[in-house]
Amino acid sequence: MFISRFCRLGAHTIKRVVNAPTLTPRTSCSPVIYNQYLGALRHELFSSAATKLGSEDGNDEKEKINVTFVDKDGEETHIKVPVGMSMLDAAHENDIDLEGACEGSLACSTCHVIVMDMEHYNKLPEPTDDENDMLDLAFGLTETSRLGCQIIAKPELDGLRLALPAATRNFAVDGYKPKPH
Repeated sequence: MFISRFCRLGAHTIKRVVNAPTLTPRTSCSPVIYNQYLGALRHELFSSAATKLGSEDGNDEKEKINVTFVDKDGEETHIKVPVGMSMLDAAHENDIDLEGACEGSLACSTCHVIVMDMEHYNKLPEPTDDENDMLDLAFGLTETSRLGCQIIAKPELDGLRLALPAATRNFAVDGYKPKPH
């Protein structure tokens, strides 16, 4: 109960700082707050990849890029991702089967994705040492493997194609697949 009240207090403080409109919880049991204004802030606070809340003209919050997720069976899911959002968050919002056990805190490798186009892969910032350490634990590692929580949507990544590996290594509970928060 204390944690829930504490998180709500933090969310209201962030709301005042960002001047965001109505905040809505993503789940009834979790006070995690998410909307278009706080997406980039949430990523900046809880991830090692840097991002901006918006540009000087404020268009980043409205701009979206096209991303295609390809599952292990070859089925493609096309989505539009707001600039500044991580691929992990985008996958969760669109019911794509990308786990993310650590919720994007760079503490696991369950959001491992494979960038299918070398041209897009080269447009991504170099992975940090922490990301490389987590990727070493990933199942089916390739030369273009990255963590979905560390790939942030930006205009030059429009048309990005990401393959989901056949399996993940979740050391918490073997075989159990948690639902995203």
